[in-house]
Amino acid sequence: MKWFEKEDTQAIIISLSIVTFTSTLWIFNLPYIYKFIDIKFISWNFNSIFQVITHFNIFSIILLYVFFILCFGIAFFFLKYDVKKYLINFSIIFLLSILTNFISSHELIKAWKLETPLIALIIGLIIGNIFQFPTWFKDSLVTEFYVKIGIVLMGATLPLTLLIQAGSIAILQACIITIITFCSIFFISTKLFKLDPCFGATLSGGGSICGVSAAIVIGNAAKAKQEYISVTISIVVFWAILMILFLPLLCKFLELDAGVAGAWIGTSEFADAAGLAAASAIGDERAVAAFTLIKVLGRDMFIGIWAVIVAFLSIAFWEKNISEKISPKIIWQRFPIFIVGFIFMSIFTSIFIILLQNQGKIYQDEVLSNIKNFRNWIFIWTFLCIGLSANIKQILFLGYKPLLAFSLGVAINLPLGFVLSNYIFVDFWTNFLK
Repeated sequence: MKWFEKEDTQAIIISLSIVTFTSTLWIFNLPYIYKFIDIKFISWNFNSIFQVITHFNIFSIILLYVFFILCFGIAFFFLKYDVKKYLINFSIIFLLSILTNFISSHELIKAWKLETPLIALIIGLIIGNIFQFPTWFKDSLVTEFYVKIGIVLMGATLPLTLLIQAGSIAILQACIITIITFCSIFFISTKLFKLDPCFGATLSGGGSICGVSAAIVIGNAAKAKQEYISVTISIVVFWAILMILFLPLLCKFLELDAGVAGAWIGTSEFADAAGLAAASAIGDERAVAAFTLIKVLGRDMFIGIWAVIVAFLSIAFWEKNISEKISPKIIWQRFPIFIVGFIFMSIFTSIFIILLQNQGKIYQDEVLSNIKNFRNWIFIWTFLCIGLSANIKQILFLGYKPLLAFSLGVAINLPLGFVLSNYIFVDFWTNFLK
């Protein structure tokens, strides 16, 4: 039962349920049932707003809501969350996502090429920093849970052959960026600003591996003070938001290929959710896929290994506690299990397509496109949660030393990622998924 009480496990179960559900309906020639999530928001302006509202498919919206209420309700029960509060939270997020899609379909927004995830983030930031929400609401924002579901579903749309082909490049590039960024932030924090090594390790993990999750895992492995972890999380959120806003614009200004842009974002963004928002803002599926390979396969999967290294350093050098031992089992305990789901889902759909033979292409066009629709809704909920949970006032009142140490790490990470993506591995990423 403990296995069922993990967010990673429930994310895999929900994702597998979605893929199995849509695939089964397709096999029995009942595609119209799962096409209810293909909700269209037609382009509008203020002169045609009432006409557009009358075209809303309320029935499809209600079906989509009920479907996910059932999925999340079961998941929250096994996670031992307060089901009522968490479902109320989701209901509010769902209504905001309808508003987000409606605003994103405005002619002016489309003319400016502002993608829906960016609009979701902006709406979340505005609402979250103007209105005062009760503590239970912010505590029940399951941002990481949505991210994990979206990433596992991403695996279903990426063939296994692509993972095998691109995985080695993604892991190599990610290893280079992770090691250099981690060491840079740690050196700057401890040697230049004389911060506690445990604090330096927490900052380094948040800036080089996977943002908030790494800050928590690495901070706990280093036995860092709770305020160190909290400050690191705030800094990660601060920089993640800046990256979402400016990195896609920079990629478009430099006229980078979508594959190159996605790879650069994958090496430069700290948090999965924020990176997905930035990659989605490029407006090309290749950018999202390249980001996912770099970030998920290349950086997130090493969090367990880094946790072991940091825990060993903490015990052997920082705390001088030789009576405590580190077990290799911690690698599995710290390993983000949803990555296994990401790979499994790729294997699952790839085998299914092979077994279908001539029908495989039809399956990809009809079923996997609908899985992408599910994934897009989940990503919108993710970006709304990021905005709603970001307290700009709190971020602005941080101490300058940890913020500056982290920022100097960004100053190293950003150009290094650009060189790796646009020069060293440019041929691979330029031809990626073409």
